[in-house]
Amino acid sequence: MKTLKSISTDQFEIIENILKLHVPSGQIDFDGTFGRGNFYKNGRIQRPLICSDINDHSGPIDIRETPFLSDSVNTIMFDPPFVMGQGPSLKVKKKNQNIMANQFSLFKNPKELFEFYNAALKEQYRILKKNGILIFKCQDCVWSGKNVISHYAIIHMAYKIGFYPKDIAILEAKKRPISGKIKKQQHFRKFHSYFLVLQKKNPMIKYDELMGYIC
Repeated sequence: MKTLKSISTDQFEIIENILKLHVPSGQIDFDGTFGRGNFYKNGRIQRPLICSDINDHSGPIDIRETPFLSDSVNTIMFDPPFVMGQGPSLKVKKKNQNIMANQFSLFKNPKELFEFYNAALKEQYRILKKNGILIFKCQDCVWSGKNVISHYAIIHMAYKIGFYPKDIAILEAKKRPISGKIKKQQHFRKFHSYFLVLQKKNPMIKYDELMGYIC
C-alpha cells in the first residue's frame, strides 16, 4: 500500500489523495469557485457535477448564497482568492507585476477577506450532508507589510461553525514570481499553500476544551 504524504509539489496528487482518503465516492459534487477549471483540465481530477463561479456570466452562483437545499451535497471544492491590497498600482497589468491580483479577484483588507470566507463557510456547511467534506485551498499572505496567517483564522472559523478539521495537506511551489521592487525582506516568501479537509460532523478533538486547560 502506497503511503499518502501530507506534502507534495503536485496539487493534483494532493486532491487525488484527499478523495482517496476522505471521499468514498471519489467525486467532487460542487465547485463554486471554478474559475478557469485548472484543477480539472488535465483529466486527473474528474470535473465536478456542478461548476460555477461568482463571475460566471452563463450562470453565476454566489458561494455565500447558493440555490441548493440544506444537507444536499456530499463534497465541495473551495479555492477562493487570497490576495489583498488597494491603490492605483494594483491596476497595472505589466508583465511580472501584480500577477495574482490581475488573474484573480482582490480583497481590500483582511476584514473583507475573512468576512467573505466566513459567509462562504457558513453556506457550505448548510448545504453539505452530514459527514460531507469541504476541500478548502488557502494561502497565507502579506498585507501592508504584515503577515496574515490565514489558514489559522480559517480553521478557527470553520471549527466555530461546526466543522471538524479532519486533515491538512501542504502544496509546495516549485517556483514563485519575485518582485524586484522589494528592497528589504521582512517575511519569508510564501512557497506553500494548504488544502484543508473540513468535515461536517461533531469535532472529534475538542480544541476549545483543550485550550481551556492551558489558558
